[in-house]
Amino acid sequence: MLGHDDGYAGGGSASFVGRTGELAWLERALHDDRLITLTGPGGVGKSRLARQALGRAAAPGPGGPFPDGVHWADLSALPDDRLLLATVADALDLADHTSRTPAAAVREWIGGRRLLLVLDCCEHLVAAVRGLVRELLGAAPHLVLLLTSRQPLGLEGERVLAVGPLPHATDPYGAEEALALFTRRATAAAPGQAPPWTEARLAAARAVCARLEGIPLALELAAAQLTDHTVEELAVRLARRIGPLSTAAPVEPPRHRALRTAIGWSHEWCEPRERLLWLRLSVFGGSFDEPAARAVCAAAPLTGADVPPLLAALVAKSVVQRGADGSYRMLDTIREYGVMWRDGAGEREALRAAHAAYFTELVRAAERDWLGPAQRLGYRRVSAVHGDLCAALDHYLATDPARALELAARAGFFWACCGHLHAARGYLERALAAARPEEVPPRIRVRALWALGVTLLLQGEQDQAHRIAVGCETLAATLEGAGHGDGGDGDGERDAGPVLDAAYLLGLSHLLAGRPLAARIVSENALEAFPGEPFDSGPRIRCHLVRVFALTGMGLLTDARQEAELLRAGCAERGEHWTRAYADYQLALICLFEGRPVESAAHARAMLESKRELGDSFGTALGLDLLAAARAAAGDGAGAARAYGAGHAYWQAVGHPQRGTPELASVREEFERTARGSLGDQAYEAAFLEGVRHGHSLRTRPRPYEN
Repeated sequence: MLGHDDGYAGGGSASFVGRTGELAWLERALHDDRLITLTGPGGVGKSRLARQALGRAAAPGPGGPFPDGVHWADLSALPDDRLLLATVADALDLADHTSRTPAAAVREWIGGRRLLLVLDCCEHLVAAVRGLVRELLGAAPHLVLLLTSRQPLGLEGERVLAVGPLPHATDPYGAEEALALFTRRATAAAPGQAPPWTEARLAAARAVCARLEGIPLALELAAAQLTDHTVEELAVRLARRIGPLSTAAPVEPPRHRALRTAIGWSHEWCEPRERLLWLRLSVFGGSFDEPAARAVCAAAPLTGADVPPLLAALVAKSVVQRGADGSYRMLDTIREYGVMWRDGAGEREALRAAHAAYFTELVRAAERDWLGPAQRLGYRRVSAVHGDLCAALDHYLATDPARALELAARAGFFWACCGHLHAARGYLERALAAARPEEVPPRIRVRALWALGVTLLLQGEQDQAHRIAVGCETLAATLEGAGHGDGGDGDGERDAGPVLDAAYLLGLSHLLAGRPLAARIVSENALEAFPGEPFDSGPRIRCHLVRVFALTGMGLLTDARQEAELLRAGCAERGEHWTRAYADYQLALICLFEGRPVESAAHARAMLESKRELGDSFGTALGLDLLAAARAAAGDGAGAARAYGAGHAYWQAVGHPQRGTPELASVREEFERTARGSLGDQAYEAAFLEGVRHGHSLRTRPRPYEN
């Protein structure tokens, strides 16, 4: 994840030029101050400077200044402040599963931790960021905040560094960092093809750097033109566009004029179809892949086949950046230019509609593939495009609430697994309120209620979730025999889907309330009403899973084990992870009850592997607790304490004390006592803390300044 306002496309320290004084200042400020803001115009290199400084001075870990980590929140893609807290929580790896406000969740999670939080590209959210920063600094005494913005927040105690352009030939100190960057990027643009840097070429390059005021982004855009033009041609053209180096005071600041000239110049030198793709790509707030670009941007006169070569051409011109993972992204300054042309061309609404339709189909595809090997990829895709899905939902809420309800209903279950519970609940509640009943197929309303009920259960809102579950069951019952579709899974069970979804929700509510018999009755009634094989559909397999949980909760371990083993085998055959994880969870619990701790530990590890594939922090916390219990039962007190510690780190991340079905609580308590008794308090606490540190390291993502 990179910062997005600077002109350094390459990652790593090898692409960084100069800034010695700024780096030294920033290193001192990170040691002495709690709020540091790097300011300057777009394209000057604020984000890149921050990454370079963090790579040098902010090594995480017990021996570093920030033992609880360095966390980077990129705000450039946010259209407004509605997703600000969700973005910060995601940067902190906080998958909050409570009904607290997002602000309270972030504030309480940081608490007394010693960490550095970077808020990158704050300029369009200054008021909201100012309020958040004031609140966090007041609540978290050891928090350090580093911001990049085109303007400071204006808060007491804020240390501000105005980041200027790179020194160039007219600099009074004679430094030529701008020339070093320009020649390096020019050589990289045409490796092995560029002529040597003679004195004449260097003189022209110095003129380019001077007229572009040493702005890194402007220099990079100019360097990209050297694949088709000589540096002397660039210097002459810039002289015509900007004028002589010494003039009377310009109408606008030279740095702004230089950057605008460089971007406009790049736009002019693009082919007409490249310009059209540029403006259409501006609909993506964050990163995107080639299929998304084809689907959203291929409208007359562009075809789907036109997009890949045009996209490659924009990458070559540094208009679009390509990440190491193959994804694409525009710097925010360049995207803003595309937005201006897009809105002027009258394409805004058509592009937003195409964008929303593409991401709706992405979620539908993830649903269709839920029972097979593509399930894992579906979860990852839905998680990765969270911001785009929110943008699609916002578009539909304003233009077509019925479609908003369908998209929220389909995305809600994925979001619940990925930890976006606040977003799932908010959009589901808004869409249910906005969509008129006569405009929405009843099966979609059932699906939406089902997704909302699951979300509320995961947030601990048991009573409200149970009321929704009862209403969902009532509405689903009215659809029997009415031919109201397949419940959204595309599985051919035309009337079974909504009933089975409702039964799963109501059964899960009973399980979490300690009513396994009621859960068994609900699930079996639905399965008997609509006979079929377990893997006929997602709703059906989830109903079978509720029955396994109910059998275990009732103490019918032989029946529960047999059914869980059948589900696990079917999942393994199909490459499915979600159901398999919970089948392993049940088998681990059953083996523990039956006095077979080694087998229990094996199933717990298998569950953890499946949950890792899906990125499910809540499920991982459950699995670690079971692994700890199995180790304690096998006599490995130290291993149990470490697993309990790692689980504690995950429980902190989801914001809940240890949870799960009621039978797990007694297992936890019993085997935690066993492990503590075998080790003694001091050794147990040491192993537990080791596990906590390991759990945090497992959850920590690669830091953006190391990419």
